[in-house]
Amino acid sequence: MAAANRATLAYLAVFIGVCGHASSEFFAVLSGVAGPEASVWRYTIGSAGLLVAALLWPGSRDLLTPLKAHFWRLIWLSIVGFTLAYLAFHWSLDFATAVQVGTLVTTIPIFVGIANLAINRVAFPTPKLIIGAAAVVGIALLLTDGYLFELAGREGSLFGIALAVGCAALVAVYAVAARPLIVTYGAIRITTITMTIGTVFLWLLVGASWGVWVDPSTLFDREPQAAWSLLVLGVYNTTITQLFWLGGLAAVPDITRGSYLFFLKPVITAALAYLFLTQPITWIQLVAIAVICGAVIVELLWPRLTAGRQRVTEG
Repeated sequence: MAAANRATLAYLAVFIGVCGHASSEFFAVLSGVAGPEASVWRYTIGSAGLLVAALLWPGSRDLLTPLKAHFWRLIWLSIVGFTLAYLAFHWSLDFATAVQVGTLVTTIPIFVGIANLAINRVAFPTPKLIIGAAAVVGIALLLTDGYLFELAGREGSLFGIALAVGCAALVAVYAVAARPLIVTYGAIRITTITMTIGTVFLWLLVGASWGVWVDPSTLFDREPQAAWSLLVLGVYNTTITQLFWLGGLAAVPDITRGSYLFFLKPVITAALAYLFLTQPITWIQLVAIAVICGAVIVELLWPRLTAGRQRVTEG
């Protein structure tokens, strides 16, 4: 019973992490702050919280050892995985809807397969290609939202969707490239280091490009809704979400099954957008959610499906 209770708590932790991932689009839009600036606020607050948590936890306290051993590697991982990826994520919300962005980010596992092929030369078999093509169909549905001949008139939507896809691709590259360091030093340590460094570069990039130099001391000088939304975005959607997501996945009996909960993300995002942001959900967006999530789930379940079919054939 004790083991069952621990497993239940671990899956609950993963689910809390998924809710944090899924509601990040909601709080970013609710803040009313432009995407590039919102990204800096989020990761300034979030990385500070994660840094404090890492330093308080004995197993993740030593941040200098990996920095000394892999300094330049951690720098480029920080820029790819946080500076560029999450600038693209928050900027995309200035152009595309929360439903579109939340659904497209769910394609990360497909891009992980492509990144694994490019970086580690791990084979990308035919089933993955077929399933990846299905995900592309879902992306195409979101690109046009079902109006092929009105695309040119939908100002900015295409750019926002391209940014969301770019975010998914960059996060996938980070996940593949950072994996050896995570295996060696642990997820919390590497995430803390790369998020903190990435936030510094993000602050510099947004300041230099948009002229917005975020000053954390001015957070509560803003309208209450904006201030509290940014605070929740940083503390819950970033610090707490990372701790629950990483800690939960490390504790679940079956990490693959635990990761399946991530596919609830677009559903939760869509519900929040519809209920609180009054962003409409079209039937074509629902189809796109089903196609993309279905493709990713089948890709993950493929080994079990083929093994079951082989047993039936042999029997």
